[in-house]
Amino acid sequence: MTRMPEHRDVVVVGGGQAGLAIGYCLAQQDLNFTILEAADQPAAAWRQRWDSLRLFTPVRYDSLPGKAFPGDADSYPGRDDVVAYLTEYAEQFDLPVELGSPVAAVEPVDGGYLIEAAGRTYQASQVVIASGPFQVPVTPPIAGGLADAVVNFHSSEYRTPGSIPPGPVLVVGGGNTGFQIAEELSATHEVHLSIGSRQAPLPQKIFGRDTFRFLEATRLIYKTRDSRLGRRMVGSETLVGYSPRKLRRRNGVTLEPRATAASGNTVSFEDGSTLDVSAVIWATGFGLDHSIVQAPVLDERGQVIHRRGVTASPGLYFLGLPWLHTRGSALLGWVKDDAKFLAQRIRERAAGGPAPTAATTPVPADRLATGERA
Repeated sequence: MTRMPEHRDVVVVGGGQAGLAIGYCLAQQDLNFTILEAADQPAAAWRQRWDSLRLFTPVRYDSLPGKAFPGDADSYPGRDDVVAYLTEYAEQFDLPVELGSPVAAVEPVDGGYLIEAAGRTYQASQVVIASGPFQVPVTPPIAGGLADAVVNFHSSEYRTPGSIPPGPVLVVGGGNTGFQIAEELSATHEVHLSIGSRQAPLPQKIFGRDTFRFLEATRLIYKTRDSRLGRRMVGSETLVGYSPRKLRRRNGVTLEPRATAASGNTVSFEDGSTLDVSAVIWATGFGLDHSIVQAPVLDERGQVIHRRGVTASPGLYFLGLPWLHTRGSALLGWVKDDAKFLAQRIRERAAGGPAPTAATTPVPADRLATGERA
């Protein structure tokens, strides 16, 4: 017997910060909606980060709509603080998050969409894909050349220094994640950091005030991807609060160039030097995978074609991706801006208003630095 689909006005795919932010906005509209989260626990993406992770944005900039992030406004929340906040957020606003509900397909049908989830099917007039940027850990092919005796894994699997064996450790990746992990490990291990391409440094504080206060005051954080400055910044990342020189001087981390090969327990670098290692941590980012979406909104590289999350497929939206609209689009404290924008588009469509203008701009990055979702 074929099970009939459950009807919703809106289905949100993904129950992380983006999904919760738009869920709050949809709840204000008296719409019948649900949020489908693949994991069995709330804030799953944050739970999978290393124990000592700290955001590079202070508390004053880490709130979702309707609920202030607790704590000293100038302090920097840790992983567990974010997990607690997101968990409490969903509970406080009684958001309809369905855990353990991975989505297999989103297919256009009869002016709406069929959403195939675990054990059930939904039919919705509108769908928001809010699965975020941290989807598929990317490990370079050279990792396959390491001997079995060399402990190596993606940074998404790193938790504490105690999980790393004695001996030289190589962290590969010059983003915020690579620097944070290298700094922590330097207290107990000989650490080398391989930097393939330098990221633009941004100090954590300027004249004693957090840099994001200046970015907010000058409106630089709100520069759109279509602005002159935005077009220069899209596809690049920023190293917040770190510099290679300080990491070397203060923490004794040895800086290495791009890793180009691995064989046995030896890693080779582009300058011809080599290093024998006991462990390698690949802080090499994540890939995006939107293959569940069967509507014609992806380009030949699988990137989303949209304008501020609005696609050419009526009623289909994306939220929480890097540079969806601005530099802050994927950050905890700024995702609410795009969520409010899309919620208004959803309201207009539900009311039978004019269809939102579709876009022709693809999401720029199919690979991200793992530390960039603050």
